[in-house]
Amino acid sequence: MSAAVIALAFFCGLLLSRFGLPPMVGFLAAGFALHGIGIQPPAALHGIAELGVTLLLFTIGLKLKLKNLLKPEVWGATTAHLLGTMAFFTLAIGLLALLGLAGGALPAWLIVAFSLAFSSTVFAVKVLEDKGETSSLYGRLAIGILVMQDLFAVLFLSFAQGQWPAPWAPLLLLLPLARPLLYKLLDWCGNSELQGLAGLFLALVAGVGLFQAAGLKPDLGALVMGMLAGGHSRADALGKTLFNLKELLLVGFFLSIGLDGLPSPQMLVTAVLLVLLLPVKAGLYFWVLSLFGLRVRTGVLAAVTLATYSEFGLIVAALGAKAGLIDGSWLTVIAIALSLSFALAAPLSLWAEAVYRFLAPRLIRYQKRRLHPDDAPIDIGGAKVLIFGMGRLGTGAYDQLEAEFGEGVLGIDHAIDKVREHWEAGRQVLVGDATDSDFWSKIRHDDELELVLLAMPNHHGNLFAAEELKTRGYQGKVAAVAKFHDEVEELKAMGIEVFNFFEEAGAGFARHVLNIARLGPQRPYHPGQ
Repeated sequence: MSAAVIALAFFCGLLLSRFGLPPMVGFLAAGFALHGIGIQPPAALHGIAELGVTLLLFTIGLKLKLKNLLKPEVWGATTAHLLGTMAFFTLAIGLLALLGLAGGALPAWLIVAFSLAFSSTVFAVKVLEDKGETSSLYGRLAIGILVMQDLFAVLFLSFAQGQWPAPWAPLLLLLPLARPLLYKLLDWCGNSELQGLAGLFLALVAGVGLFQAAGLKPDLGALVMGMLAGGHSRADALGKTLFNLKELLLVGFFLSIGLDGLPSPQMLVTAVLLVLLLPVKAGLYFWVLSLFGLRVRTGVLAAVTLATYSEFGLIVAALGAKAGLIDGSWLTVIAIALSLSFALAAPLSLWAEAVYRFLAPRLIRYQKRRLHPDDAPIDIGGAKVLIFGMGRLGTGAYDQLEAEFGEGVLGIDHAIDKVREHWEAGRQVLVGDATDSDFWSKIRHDDELELVLLAMPNHHGNLFAAEELKTRGYQGKVAAVAKFHDEVEELKAMGIEVFNFFEEAGAGFARHVLNIARLGPQRPYHPGQ
């Protein structure tokens, strides 16, 4: 990227972040500013954006389980929402045509409505990652719906282009058989610099290259390869290795949105009207999810996360324009609506919990009495110690405290697979979301609960949990983990004992070395001693 593009993206992102908004909103603003002052983006920008999206989908795959896509609440909700949204937008576009703000006939309206029915995969996953909620129930539902939408779009593109997948494409269904070989490849790479390169190979060569040759959506190949590698013990480390590179490349994606043409006043009015219709699209998400027994909170948070238009919708519209099925002006309209939806949804996602609390009294009548098993309330019983976040740090704390409190120690984590692993290891761990205000209303704040440990990797989650404990009158001890100085100060201001991960780890290492120096080196262990 040129110096001007980099500078503008950096300062716009920095400025917006100081106002509490995600940097991606600043990158969108930088893209509009570049277009407004006539600076053309570098030719490599679109290539950078595509690489960022591909790596994003690969890292999604590392956390995605195929069985989640086969659940009725995923494919059923996707199908119902797609049909309902298409019907609504077809009627809305017809009304715009009567007002002179749109043209074409019913077939064109259907194609535009189809492109508007999708939500942005890139935006939703980026928001979920920033909030540390990709493994939460609503996060898994949102990602599953997005993947199913991508599959519907792939089928449409194949049919519209008249280019069906290669005859050998069904053989890709045998890819899971290659998982042992893939695992062996990752084992050989270890934790060296080859690990990151292995991720790029799997995403960009094995995934994109193989699916492109088969006549399928290339990005879908990266997603599938991520899913195949997701069960490996180094999957988390692989995702962390690629994280910074992916984040940097995605700047190119957000810069490139909405830079394909200057709108006329009529186009701008149409785009704004489409953005005003987004609450209906989000409301349909909530309604179809409630049909499957999901709680109001789960439906609202998923709907807020998916309340955007999609970059994939632009591809669908571009194909329609190329085939002469819709007017080319729709591309600019959809691009503007897409950009505006990002700019509005980004801050809204930060206030999603407040939106839920505001809407809950009005929407509670849509919640079924018999809730979905994954979304039913949990009972913490008479636990004396609660540990939120059962990663390595939380697990270590659990094992130490179990010697003191026995069965009075209870772990809470929102990742179902992780909870299952802990149960198999003999630990008492329940599925629960500490950022869920409904969950906190189920906790009994009596004398039995003596200690709460907040060991979640996301600072905002720990902070939210601490605020909920204080709001609900908990008087026991609270301890939390933090990584940075500002996080430590924020938690200490609430009267919480803070474990500074980096500083305490260094101090612990120093104490360990001093103990060795005082006691002398231990004798080597020999079997039979």
